[in-house]
Amino acid sequence: MIHKFELGGMYIVLDINSGGVHIVDKLTYTLLDYAAPPFAEECPPEILAQMEEFDPAEVQECYGELASLCEEKILFSPDEYEKFAKYTTPAPIKAMCLHISHDCNLRCKYCFASTGDFGTGRKLMPLETGKKAIDFLLTHSGDRKNLELDFFGGEPLMNFGVVKEIVKYARGREAEFGKRFRFTITTNGTLLNDDSIDFINREMNNVVLSIDGRKEVNDRMRPSPNGKGTYDIILPKFRKLVDARSRDKDWYVRGTFTKFNLDFSEDVFHLYEAGFDQISVEPVVADPSLPYALTEEDIPAVCAEYEKLAARILENDKAGRHFNFFHFMIDLDQGPCAIKRLRGCGCGNEYVAITPDGDIYPCHQFVGMEDYKMGSLEDGTFDLDMKQRFAEAHIYNKPKCRDCWARFYCSGGCNANNFQYQGDILQAHPLSCEFEKKRVECAIMIQAVRMLGGQ
Repeated sequence: MIHKFELGGMYIVLDINSGGVHIVDKLTYTLLDYAAPPFAEECPPEILAQMEEFDPAEVQECYGELASLCEEKILFSPDEYEKFAKYTTPAPIKAMCLHISHDCNLRCKYCFASTGDFGTGRKLMPLETGKKAIDFLLTHSGDRKNLELDFFGGEPLMNFGVVKEIVKYARGREAEFGKRFRFTITTNGTLLNDDSIDFINREMNNVVLSIDGRKEVNDRMRPSPNGKGTYDIILPKFRKLVDARSRDKDWYVRGTFTKFNLDFSEDVFHLYEAGFDQISVEPVVADPSLPYALTEEDIPAVCAEYEKLAARILENDKAGRHFNFFHFMIDLDQGPCAIKRLRGCGCGNEYVAITPDGDIYPCHQFVGMEDYKMGSLEDGTFDLDMKQRFAEAHIYNKPKCRDCWARFYCSGGCNANNFQYQGDILQAHPLSCEFEKKRVECAIMIQAVRMLGGQ
């Protein structure tokens, strides 16, 4: 199985099962419309008839080369991954999203968390619940040595004193269990000050800084409760945090684009020019009836903008001004392990979310969906049957994913989006699929250009 596309002035062929990327000429690209296994000893007359614009001798030679590549399993290689699907069994928990605050001091219009409270009422996590969450992760992590914990909200800095105490408690238990915590915090930045910046830069291995891009774009969708914008407040605070952060610790600015800014490449480059070189700007996923929602009619514009962004990034490369746009980061040499390719993020299996009340959900986007409550820290319940269902939610169990050329890159997409918009974690969300496929094409093209020396 192959996927071929034209982008960046190149003819690109992806061998789906091996991940091999081939830059080919027009003859080869065109011939692949007709030539596929099983190959004959010579190019059949009916194929030659379809290739009238090319020299027949050259077509015959190219056909033979394709046959050789197929025999060597370089093109049309067999699927060596499905056999690993039987290993997508329940695994120890390695990551947790700790909802330290179900409250927020912003009123972002596209917020999937109902402006911070997840539809369950505004509240902050008590320290004792946070400690129980740490204990739960330690005892359910099996032989996992490195554990991930993300302080999430709402806005985590509204409960920053408890964040500090939970970090202290977790660090105090590492040696006892032979574990090591890696902390992340996601913040809108409005409450950052010298104390919180210093603590975050010392203790947090990663920081996610929420900002949508240009001032008018950010302030339209991310206002404070009084309706005023936040761009002028947060930008200097983000710059201060990043400037003070050591190079061995991660961070990125993370934005959302909507129907109101289909020219989102301008927002990516605005953030770059503002001094940020680790950037993620992602499409909103929302009820299509909402005015800012992306819908099927926006697919051509969004895909064209991704191509425009890819071209601009390559122009930036030529000027020696490289930055990371997260959706275009792809490893063509090795990439993730087989199991990661099959089921992605580990939601509900290796990863869970904990609410301020101590309720357990498969991930932060399932919080508040009672049918997906997995248990409670307060009564010690934990639904292992649901954990198994998520463990088995892989690309070979998702009908639309089995034969999709991008399946090993998106790993079946977001289970929460699948459920919320398709009614089933095994049914892929079509809009997200279209955007993901275009991002993968752009990412492959960028890496191909870079590997060819920027030509």
